[in-house]
Amino acid sequence: MAKQSSSSYSFSSILHKRWLLRLFIFLSLIAAFAFIIRAAFDSSTQCSQLQLDQRFHSVAPLAPALNPLSFIKSKLVLLVSHELSLSGGPLLLMELAFLLRGAGAEVCWITNQKPAGADQVTYALENKMLDRGVQVVSAKSQEAVKVALKADMVVLNTAVAGKWLDAVLKENVPRVLPKVLWWIHEMRGHYFSMDYVKHLPSVAGAMIDSHVTAEYWKNRTQERLRIKMPKTYVVHLGNSNELMEVAEDRVAKRILREHVREALGVRNEDILFAHINSVSRGKGQDLFLRAFDESLRLIQEQKLQVPSIHAVIVGSDMTVQTKFETELRNFVLSKKIQHRVHFVNKTLTVAPYLAAVDVLVQNSQGRGECFGRISIEAMAFQLPVLGTAAGGTTEIVVNGSTGLLHPAGKEGVTPLAKNIVKLATHVERRLTMGKKGYERVKEMFLERHMSHRIAAVLKEQSMGYVVLLSRVIRSASGFLSTKVTVWRSIRGAIGSRLIALASDWVEEIKLFTFHVWLIGLGVTSQLTVLVLQ
Repeated sequence: MAKQSSSSYSFSSILHKRWLLRLFIFLSLIAAFAFIIRAAFDSSTQCSQLQLDQRFHSVAPLAPALNPLSFIKSKLVLLVSHELSLSGGPLLLMELAFLLRGAGAEVCWITNQKPAGADQVTYALENKMLDRGVQVVSAKSQEAVKVALKADMVVLNTAVAGKWLDAVLKENVPRVLPKVLWWIHEMRGHYFSMDYVKHLPSVAGAMIDSHVTAEYWKNRTQERLRIKMPKTYVVHLGNSNELMEVAEDRVAKRILREHVREALGVRNEDILFAHINSVSRGKGQDLFLRAFDESLRLIQEQKLQVPSIHAVIVGSDMTVQTKFETELRNFVLSKKIQHRVHFVNKTLTVAPYLAAVDVLVQNSQGRGECFGRISIEAMAFQLPVLGTAAGGTTEIVVNGSTGLLHPAGKEGVTPLAKNIVKLATHVERRLTMGKKGYERVKEMFLERHMSHRIAAVLKEQSMGYVVLLSRVIRSASGFLSTKVTVWRSIRGAIGSRLIALASDWVEEIKLFTFHVWLIGLGVTSQLTVLVLQ
């Protein structure tokens, strides 16, 4: 029995050792397998990380620059223009509309004054906006009121657009004014009328194209209207990317130059001076033609050897010749210079004419242009500018470097004539001025420069509106808190339990009222939570 017991014990001992061995082998296999898997995973991870790093470093330099207007994404912006035409103000506002759409904003457009009948220009421009995703709303419709109340920001373009506020919004004007940015382009005295700008002190801010114009508005409103300007921002304009592409494409410029000159009957070697602006007395086409005629006499009297010089007036209206344009054409005929002076109908596209000419003449009279964007467009095409020493032109043209300035008015006719002769006879000087003008554009007057400047204004305006709302909310909160205190003061008279319940109701009503109030003003729910906290 003892032997049997001993053998049984040894057998069970062997089985036990085998079980331990199997367990050890099993655990070893698991450990080895885990080690292999981990090593493979680490290797794969390192490889993937290396590939990811390589991809990141290869892609990062190609990443597009952040749009300075990206903060406006998903916001509703209403743009109000006094008219829709080929003049500078409406076209500039259209460009802002496209910039905002490019940043992801929802943009609505209102034209306050439209022609009575069908108008091809209005139709074409509206369709251009619709194609770019801009919603066109009737100026006097109920929808216009709804959009104005709902909008995060309203931009009034030009002083004349101010008449739309009372005519359409009526009793809703006070609700809209705190989010209005007024973009002013005018320099003429008749725009300083209370019919136009009586709400100017109450808007969120004003944006003006030049320092000299901003100073003029500040002084004029105080002296003549006895009102104070709101916070004012000076924003120099910039050339569109599309125009710069043409200006920097030598082949395109050469083709455009040949085509336009052939249409005008001007040879390639002739020197062509251009005045590109809507035809009106304030733009100074009459004085330019007088100066041009005088320059022809100076060249003849001094027996100067220069190529034939020509002048082109771009901005006529062949369908409706005004009294002023008739005067221009009669002057040309009376001086027998019709073979040297050419009239071209107004156009949305100025690039072909800038490519075709040699010098731009910016001859706006009185206080000059608010900015004069055609000057920086000409400089992009490396053209020297002969401009009046008035208005925004003095902030664009560096006298003697990128162009030559002359006085406004009749006293500027002879100096302009002499400057025409200077640039006609000194080719190198003309080319050098053009190159310096182009360099100045690249430094200051590109679309990205304008976008950054406008973005800074819009961002400050939007933050200012939020601050205003928070002040209103705090005032209302203080009022309701006072009511709660009064309720609590009579706790002993009615009973603590009932008053506690009523107080809770008041607190809930306060929060609910604030929330509804903000939603009614077009503020997002995130802002509501932020302010209430």
